[in-house]
Amino acid sequence: MRIIGLDYGSVTVGVAATDALGLTVQPLMTICRSEENKLRRTLAKIAEIVEARGAELIVLGLPRNMDGTIGERAEKTLEFKSKLEKRVSVPVILWDETLTTAEAESILDETGYSTDRAERKKVIDQIAAQLILEDYISSRPKA
Repeated sequence: MRIIGLDYGSVTVGVAATDALGLTVQPLMTICRSEENKLRRTLAKIAEIVEARGAELIVLGLPRNMDGTIGERAEKTLEFKSKLEKRVSVPVILWDETLTTAEAESILDETGYSTDRAERKKVIDQIAAQLILEDYISSRPKA
């Protein structure tokens, strides 16, 4: 089963995808927009990726507060989920993404990836999407 993972941010969406068997995850891209509420092109691009890859599911990271509550960023993610569900024909599920961006930063540090902030921003959301999707896959019962 092919699955798409998304890390939704204020002006970016990190995208990752599984292989055809749904076993491995690769970062794909970061979709950028000029303003937080300008989602038309972002939604169209995600729908295009879903179709091109034959994805059967989208896993969308839900940024909970450290105490597990839903904050402003999570509310915006829920709104995005609602809009996304109207654009794609596959289920969209929410997955806790607590600390994935921090973990992605740590991975970049460990690998010696560029210290240039602009360079890191290009990939950080993709890696966070990859981590969200890997966490989801590892939580599923093994067949």
